[in-house]
Amino acid sequence: MSFTHLDDRGQARMVDVTAKQPTIRSATASGTVRCGPAVVRALRDGAVPKGDVLAVARIAGIAAAKKTPELLPLAHVIGVHGAAVDLAVTDDGVSITATVRTADRTGVEMEALTAVAVAGLAVVDMVKGLDKSVVLADVRLERKTGGKSGDWVRAE
Repeated sequence: MSFTHLDDRGQARMVDVTAKQPTIRSATASGTVRCGPAVVRALRDGAVPKGDVLAVARIAGIAAAKKTPELLPLAHVIGVHGAAVDLAVTDDGVSITATVRTADRTGVEMEALTAVAVAGLAVVDMVKGLDKSVVLADVRLERKTGGKSGDWVRAE
């Protein structure tokens, strides 16, 4: 078995994508911040002491998508040409969905996942004063388009 991120000596390397042609690619990821009823009520009433939780989390997620290669050492620096982070208060907490798009040589799956994870962490940071038991959960890729491996959609 050969590993794309290991050289012939077994050492980590970044895959060389120089010869690949840029193509349009997108990825969507999702996650949840599970919160108790008191936090959900404060979110719905706009009564979280730190301010507008969803706005802060949205901006944090978008910023994170653009910084993914700084966080993941083998991720390529690519153009993030579009990033949308959507958050919704549900009866169980906050659902988060991020879609990232590019026209580049490699995909944006990690950028979408990073956007969701950091948006979720921003929610946790904003509400932890109300309830320290909130949980960031279920961060996962939902779909991706483009690239050599083609389109993919989670089966669930």
